Amino acid sequence: MDNDIWTIKAALDWTVGYLERKGDENPRISAQWLLAEACGLSRIELYTRLDQPLSMDERDVLRGYVTRRGQGEPLQYITGEVGFRHISVRVRPGVLIPRLETEVLVSEALALLPPAPRPRAKDEEAEAAAEGEAGEASTAGPPSAEAPEPEPLLVADLCTGSGCIACSIAYEHPLTRVVATDLSPEAVALACENVAELGLNERVEVVECDLGQGVDPALVGRFDLVVSNPPYVPASVLAAIPREVADFEPALALDGGEDGLDVLRRLLPWCACALKPGGGAAFELHESCLDEAASLARAAGFEQARIVSDLAGRPRVLTVRKMVS
Repeated sequence: MDNDIWTIKAALDWTVGYLERKGDENPRISAQWLLAEACGLSRIELYTRLDQPLSMDERDVLRGYVTRRGQGEPLQYITGEVGFRHISVRVRPGVLIPRLETEVLVSEALALLPPAPRPRAKDEEAEAAAEGEAGEASTAGPPSAEAPEPEPLLVADLCTGSGCIACSIAYEHPLTRVVATDLSPEAVALACENVAELGLNERVEVVECDLGQGVDPALVGRFDLVVSNPPYVPASVLAAIPREVADFEPALALDGGEDGLDVLRRLLPWCACALKPGGGAAFELHESCLDEAASLARAAGFEQARIVSDLAGRPRVLTVRKMVS
């Protein structure tokens, strides 16, 4: 295609064929994402502009993208962004790519918290204002005291990676204040970027440390929730993971030791100290580990152990609560 005009249709067809020959499992989807990113369009817009020619700059960008994808690099690293629940976060090599399974973890973690206050609709506010004016006109006496502000809910997100969990919880629950930790400097830098991009600096703090070691000691015992997507892939499974993961994503964020529970065994004692009585914890783990993980949590003094399946029906998330007494 070097001497031809590259229309969107021609570029799409060529990219699909190239990626098929390179063994891409979903070459058309990959081609759509890469071409849309190179042209600054949505995937739907591609199909409304099939005859539109690509500029020379767009062609050069697409060539680079396709070469990287042909070498097995994940799409998310190439485009630099991924949608996660109700937000988008930046991603880049050296930090684990957020997965759909982790969206389930966030749902279960949020369910362990008191519900977020429901915003008042405009018509409800107008009605309340009208009632207040009528009451002032017909009665005398001092105004009633305003309801006290609800207390913030403290959340710790350990092994935060890109910060997708911490940012989602803060974004979706306005009462939460989140401390997000990670051992990797690359992850901490990226999480800070995502926090800033989403305007959550006032409610999400990112700390570089091993698990909870860098958390302010004054907060220990006051957390309402601890959530974690720790390294959890068992050694036997890690040896057989797809090349796209093994060659490009950080082993530090994947390796869970012989049975996948090495990090969880270190997490549970910290959670037992950090949580307030009745506080909840949620962990994403490998499907082969959940029963043993629940036993470890009970032995560490937690109750209400619950195993939740991911969208593919595989056991994926463990939730527990700290005993009240």
